[in-house]
Amino acid sequence: MKVASVAGLALLAGLLSGGGSAADESPGPVSLAAACGTEDSGEAAVAATVALSADVPETGEVNRPVQPGPVSFALTLSRADLAGLLPEGAEAVVSRAALKVEVAQNGKSAVASWELNAPSTSLPADGDVTLVHTGEVPYVTFGSAGDADFSVGEFTVELRSAAGDPEEAVPALATVTCRLKENGSGHLATTRVTAVGGDEPSRAPETPSTPAGGSAREDDKDIAVEAPAADDEDADFCPIEPPEGEVDGSDAPQPPPGGPVRVMELPGVFMCANAMGLANVRKLDGAMIINGGSAPALISVLSPKLATVRSSNQEGGGYTRYDSLANLDLPDAESTFLTFGFQPVTAKVSFETGPMTISIGNYISPAGRETFSLASFYQSLRLHDVKVNGTPLDVGSDCRTSKPFKVLLNGGDKYTNVGVGGLLEGEIDIPPFTGCGTGGEDLNPLFTASLSGPGNRVVMNQASTCVPTNPTRSYCPPPPAELPGTKPAT
Repeated sequence: MKVASVAGLALLAGLLSGGGSAADESPGPVSLAAACGTEDSGEAAVAATVALSADVPETGEVNRPVQPGPVSFALTLSRADLAGLLPEGAEAVVSRAALKVEVAQNGKSAVASWELNAPSTSLPADGDVTLVHTGEVPYVTFGSAGDADFSVGEFTVELRSAAGDPEEAVPALATVTCRLKENGSGHLATTRVTAVGGDEPSRAPETPSTPAGGSAREDDKDIAVEAPAADDEDADFCPIEPPEGEVDGSDAPQPPPGGPVRVMELPGVFMCANAMGLANVRKLDGAMIINGGSAPALISVLSPKLATVRSSNQEGGGYTRYDSLANLDLPDAESTFLTFGFQPVTAKVSFETGPMTISIGNYISPAGRETFSLASFYQSLRLHDVKVNGTPLDVGSDCRTSKPFKVLLNGGDKYTNVGVGGLLEGEIDIPPFTGCGTGGEDLNPLFTASLSGPGNRVVMNQASTCVPTNPTRSYCPPPPAELPGTKPAT
């Protein structure tokens, strides 16, 4: 079993496919009671409560990464207890939580470090203070089949002043170490791991060895905790700029009424991934490949940029949503269709795509957990290099859709999270065309009649992301994306 660090794997708080456990059906955040103390305090003296939301996939396959979604970790302490840890006059803090998560399977175990951060939190005069930490966590690779349990025991929290420069290292005001109270269960989830294809192995799996640079427990030398080997540190794995624009999560399901909602701006982690897609043109009864293997489209992502969280203890149930900002620069696509059923027309299509928001989240209520994932952006199409039955047709330099149109793609259970990627599907309504034709010839009605209208299906497959700043360089350079509808490589 290998635990590999993948900093910044997102939206985006996984919180996606399959929440909870394969062994039980009690979705929702895990509530824990802990006792915390500093190194100087000796015995732990501070009581704390924790609400930990971590969507761990219910199923996985041998030797393939199992990626828990980004995690939400809300730590609640009393203001009076915090006063004993912080200097007098502190009005706000930022904090960092480091969780030790044990992953156990078939009598073996390894420890994964989950490092999460909370933005500046104001400190009230009295009452309780809740520090909401979020972040992406390592993936786990299992070398054999069997149920794998994830559980948390000890964690530490560093408290820092919120008044300093966020770009500079600020010494911790206090570091507290917390352990679950006696008889407390830190079980988070169970993943059922099968052989590739879902079958149980026909023979006993080989025992993994401890890699160079890895670590293992004294009683479990064959359980490796490692990171993949890094490539050249100077390699530019993401030859694109970080995305620009603003996130817009208005197309995502919104929090149900009842109870306050906390919205947190996050710095986001820069990453990139290959994407490939298909677009149907309903009127022409055909489809075009949006980008082929010889012209890969890199999607640039900052993930996550915005977190919207509401406690599940409030009326209406819990809600968590992570929004990531992305830019997708698509190459020109070229396709041939039979216009009106008999006339072969070849054209190149340029895609002008605005900022993309990828939203991932879930609702948590007594009735269960409902997850969602979607990507939304505006796009315009421009036609050029048109040929009718092999003869060039001059459509001018500005033959395009009359206005940008909304593209809304849903992932369902096929899009795991921004880090792992997956399929996103939807339908678009192509607007009428304008600017088509030269020398007084109006070709707008021709393209509007043959292309414009609703019901045009779009399918995009995003491969795993490369995080160039991650020392492990997992999935770098970014792997190719599979064309939707084809069988993924094994």
